[in-house]
Amino acid sequence: CQGISTLTLLSPQICDGVPKENSPFINNTDNDKGNSYDGTNMALFEEEMDSNPMVSSLLNKLANYTNLTQGAQEHEEADDDEGPKKKAVKSPQMGTFMGVYLPCLQNILGVILFLRLTWIVGTAGILESLAIVGLCCSCTMLTAISMSAIATNGVVPAGGSYYMISRSLGPEFGGAVGLCFYLGTTFAGSMYILGTIEILLTYIVPKAAIFVAERKEDEVDALLNNMRVYGTCCLALMAVVVFVGVKYVNKLALVFLACVILSILAIYAGVIKTIFEPPDFPVCMLGNRTLQNHNFDKCLKTEIIDNVTVTTKLWKLFCKGSELNATCNEYFANNNVTLVQGIPGLTSGVISENMWSEYGPLNMLVENKKLPSLGGSDPAKDIYMPYVVNDITTFFTLVLFCVLVYYYYGSNCIMAGSNRSGDLRDAQKSIPIGTILAIATTSVIYITCVVLFGACIEGVLLRDKFGDSVKGNLVIGTLSWPSPWVIVIGSFFSCCGAGLQSLTGAPRLLQAIARDGIVPFLQVFGHGKANGEPTWALLLTAAICEIGILIASLDSVAPILSMFFLMCYLFVNLACAVQTLLRTPNWRPRFKYYHWALSFLGMSLCLALMFISSWYYAIVAMAIASCIYKYIEYRGAEKEWARYALIRLEEAPPHTKNWRPQLLVLLNLDSDQGVKHPRLLSFTTQLKAGKGLTIVGNVLEGTYLTKETESKRAEQNIKASMSAERTKGFCHVVVSSNLRDGFSHLIQSAGLGGMKHNTVLMAWPGTWRQSNDPQSWRNFIETVRETTAAHQALLVAKNVDSFPTNQDRLGEGTIDVWWVVHDGGMLMLLPFLLRQHKVWRKCKMRIFTVAQMDDNSIQMKKDLQMFLYHLRLDAEVEVVEMHDNDISAFTYEKTLVMEQRTQMLKQMQLSRTEREREIQSITDESRSSIRRKNQGALPGLILTSTNPLLIFLSFSLFQAQLIHDRNTASHATINDKADTGPERVHMTWTKDKLFTERSRNRECNANVAVRDLFNMKPNQSNVRRMHTAVKLNEVVVNKSQGAHLVLLNMPGPPRNRGGDENYMEFLEVLLEGLNRVLLVRGGGREVITIYS
Repeated sequence: CQGISTLTLLSPQICDGVPKENSPFINNTDNDKGNSYDGTNMALFEEEMDSNPMVSSLLNKLANYTNLTQGAQEHEEADDDEGPKKKAVKSPQMGTFMGVYLPCLQNILGVILFLRLTWIVGTAGILESLAIVGLCCSCTMLTAISMSAIATNGVVPAGGSYYMISRSLGPEFGGAVGLCFYLGTTFAGSMYILGTIEILLTYIVPKAAIFVAERKEDEVDALLNNMRVYGTCCLALMAVVVFVGVKYVNKLALVFLACVILSILAIYAGVIKTIFEPPDFPVCMLGNRTLQNHNFDKCLKTEIIDNVTVTTKLWKLFCKGSELNATCNEYFANNNVTLVQGIPGLTSGVISENMWSEYGPLNMLVENKKLPSLGGSDPAKDIYMPYVVNDITTFFTLVLFCVLVYYYYGSNCIMAGSNRSGDLRDAQKSIPIGTILAIATTSVIYITCVVLFGACIEGVLLRDKFGDSVKGNLVIGTLSWPSPWVIVIGSFFSCCGAGLQSLTGAPRLLQAIARDGIVPFLQVFGHGKANGEPTWALLLTAAICEIGILIASLDSVAPILSMFFLMCYLFVNLACAVQTLLRTPNWRPRFKYYHWALSFLGMSLCLALMFISSWYYAIVAMAIASCIYKYIEYRGAEKEWARYALIRLEEAPPHTKNWRPQLLVLLNLDSDQGVKHPRLLSFTTQLKAGKGLTIVGNVLEGTYLTKETESKRAEQNIKASMSAERTKGFCHVVVSSNLRDGFSHLIQSAGLGGMKHNTVLMAWPGTWRQSNDPQSWRNFIETVRETTAAHQALLVAKNVDSFPTNQDRLGEGTIDVWWVVHDGGMLMLLPFLLRQHKVWRKCKMRIFTVAQMDDNSIQMKKDLQMFLYHLRLDAEVEVVEMHDNDISAFTYEKTLVMEQRTQMLKQMQLSRTEREREIQSITDESRSSIRRKNQGALPGLILTSTNPLLIFLSFSLFQAQLIHDRNTASHATINDKADTGPERVHMTWTKDKLFTERSRNRECNANVAVRDLFNMKPNQSNVRRMHTAVKLNEVVVNKSQGAHLVLLNMPGPPRNRGGDENYMEFLEVLLEGLNRVLLVRGGGREVITIYS
């Protein structure tokens, strides 16, 4: 698989036409894995370093990825495996001006400006031409705004418009529009090649024609044959250039661009010159009819030479001989010939005559109504006379259609801009600015040219499409300064460049569609050369292009092109509008000046222009797209819709760009079946904003037969709370023999088919230390383990009762993200989603990450800022340095207290009365034991004579154990009373003897346990973990104590279940002193991406 980017971010990578989706966030190498953890500061996360690497170890790769997609790297620059050295890949350095603005100008300022704009102004008039150009420019500008929003919403890989539409509206729409756009781009290549040959044979070297017509009626056939021969040769040459390498196409593009810019400047210079000295391009008129002056030099019927009247070449064109008494055409005999200045100049006042349209049928003569004309016309014979005539029937919609054909392909630069990101220094800034400025500039150029052409050029010359009345000169060339050849050469190279761009872009578009695998029979065209160049797609493109060249008529090839392009623009606008209205989590464009209403207006304009210009071609284009859509959707067996939709949800997980948290909220109920933490539902509402799936679950302990009534009441109470907190979703109450199994069943089976949750939200068990049942915190830890095993994300809210309600409006403050290890990007996505809600809207986002001893914190900050820029997230960035300090006495003491507490719960078997007598003695002995132990293990450490923390923990431990024993005793008494007869048969001891023996055994075990308790040493692994919790808590409290919300990576539970209670202690220490905290664990997949 060639050309794969260093940073994948779960983008679909495709090798040999087979779509693949990488699971890691980046392509880590084996060498990287050993360097992901070092030191004691992050010991709390060390067990998961293989799957969740430290942020400091991967930030450099995240920020400095290679943005080139497959096929974009030239084989001239590819790595040479046989050579000892590899060429360094240069970082993209092109800015807005050179990378986007000038190439867009080259594409837009093409055929229509140089070959057809004068004819459009003469036929439609200045006012209607301004209306037509204004419609086209408005539609293009609106589409450019929509495209800018999509193109700046991450990186757009190869495929351009197809990629944007398919990833926004689905593969069916993307495939249908993409294939239509491919066909349009391919036939546009034919159109530009034919335009190149037309300029070559008509204006540059007319004598190079192979086929020459002997009669006028054969001229059209001869021209078409010449265009077929020369067009085929030109296509072959351009295909070879594209095959050799796009690098050469880009180099030639600079030459073509320079010619286009010089041509534009020559036009304006010529307009200014007409004020002082209009160029001499006379037009010969017979009566009010315009004459073609290819075959005569003088606009005279006769002339006097040596006092002898002789006939001219013009006479011979209309008469049967050169004699003065020869039989002549009646109209020629009745009317005089006059010379009219073709370009009277800017101050001549001709603008008033060119304001209105002059439409007419096929072969209508081009006439000047102001000149006198006598009868004698024979329309059947006039077409064989050397008059300038309409080559097509003209009317408003046809002129609009012609503008669409040429203008909209030229405006295709707005699609090409999305493919230039790999060459740009800052693509998300350059593409919208460069594209919109280019369209604004060209709109001004087109509008001013419409007015200036109408103000400078005579109407009959404007309507002379091919310049036959001025000896075959290009009409716009007659206006330019210093020479008409500037325009001729500029238009020739403009057509060449556009043809090369078509042959370059169309194969890549086909390759992108083929590699997606949505059209099976096209998959062969996804293959290419070793460097990814689309060889097979280029061959198919050239073959289709040859079909257009064999047709040989621009007017026959062009019509359906504008429909394909307009359809593509329509769906780009639709994609932007849909994304804006749906507010998908990945919709974060850096370009902010867009609105769904503008996109909808652009879409409506595209649809209106399609039907106004040619309703039947619009229907044909839409029918083709519909057939492709249905083929992609139903290429298999027919499917029932609802079941098909659910099955499709199960076929594959959603694309990273569409990922949003689908929540399973685990609620706790009190003894009256009321919701304990309603703020958890408020937080759910703020996070989801009514989007996606929400399931609110609860577990009742018992059997369904005995708990049915409580289950119904609990469900009603939960639904009432959901309604009060405006939480949209479903309620699911489960009755299970124990809570652990019930939560496990919810995590595994909640939802339907593909409509399942991907994230679990629950409250932190704040009273776990005071609980008389250790099963409560064990259930919490098992829930953490099961969500990890199910590849689901987990959110744990601490102090959830202090979270804001839906009516609160938090003022200026921050949402602080502590990104310690990378586990899928959840920490980045959640603040963005919260800030969409009015409660959190004013909060700013801050991201902290931790630097180790060997890390370059300054570079880490730059890399993190660059990474956030690619993610389109606005946040302040800070890197906190945590050095490998010596482990403090406080950490040792805290670890020892934790282990002693755990050991007590496991080993102490004292009776209730015995335990009450032992509380004070154990507390006193623990003080002296810890002092002795620490003095032996850590020389020089001075401990205070009192330890309130230890006293409090020991007292709370025994108090909790007493409560537990009291409940256990009462429960045992009830069970004893309920015992049946057969169990009493096996009782050989009396009750008094049984209790006496139990007390004796407990006392022995308790004495042993107490001795072991005060002789124990802290586990070094636990000490390092406690060190992580203490140090990390210090920096978090120091930086984020005043934050409205703190989001923090949640360490995973230990693999050895014996340390579960220690794990709870670590988390308590980690979160100490913080008000609102959200612990976050990823689900093992990426949830945020740089791609659009």
